[in-house]
Amino acid sequence: MMPLHGALAASMEEEQSLVDRATLTVRDMFSTATANSKVTRYLAQSRGVIVCPSVFRMSIAFGGGGGGCVFLTRDAHGSWSDPAFYRMSSANFGLQLGMQDVEVMLFVMTDQGVQSLLDSQFKLSADVGTSFASSGSGLESGTAGEHNTSIKGVQKSKGLFAGAALGGSKMRVNSAANHAYYNQIVGPEDIVVSMRVNNSGADPLRSALTEVLTTAQSRPDKNGQATGTTAAPVAQEPTAVAPSGSVSSQSLPPQ
Repeated sequence: MMPLHGALAASMEEEQSLVDRATLTVRDMFSTATANSKVTRYLAQSRGVIVCPSVFRMSIAFGGGGGGCVFLTRDAHGSWSDPAFYRMSSANFGLQLGMQDVEVMLFVMTDQGVQSLLDSQFKLSADVGTSFASSGSGLESGTAGEHNTSIKGVQKSKGLFAGAALGGSKMRVNSAANHAYYNQIVGPEDIVVSMRVNNSGADPLRSALTEVLTTAQSRPDKNGQATGTTAAPVAQEPTAVAPSGSVSSQSLPPQ
């Protein structure tokens, strides 16, 4: 029993570390966000978020990578669930060379998107209404402008990776991590839908999601405008320019 208890405690420390890093990622993503930033509007309108603090990619001709992620949803009263643990992985061929460490946030905009993520495995592609925009040195500030996009992604990268993309990446439920963190067998639906489990170690992450939105909505943009209310639908707004780094916007190809 003692070795088993020690193994569970060590695993819980790993998952808590991921949650703590996810909290830092949320604050980093919104450190310069204003009332009219795309990320502010995404978060205000989202049904849930996925935070991946570090998706590492390295490639010579054959590309691959992955990293741990957490998924949280928001109820009708605006309260965030505790996190469900996932693993992002990708592998693709092509002219690729380099390495990259990427912070990723996915904003789940619809109930359909939430339901899709409750499956044991989920692929990010245009087939499920996913779009990304990315920049080499700054935070992206736009999407492909699809009106029916279920999941919108932003990524903030360090390093150089020619030909890198998150299209086709797979999100898998990390059942072992969920078990370790909540000390019982639970699935994503138990955690983010029925919200029947809780770990106080996730409270800073849940608070951060609320705090960064409130702060961003009250922070004036370059025109001196701020708002404390929910923004207009993102799809009807033009794409803005990121505060640093060049931005390219694209839809993910069908898989």
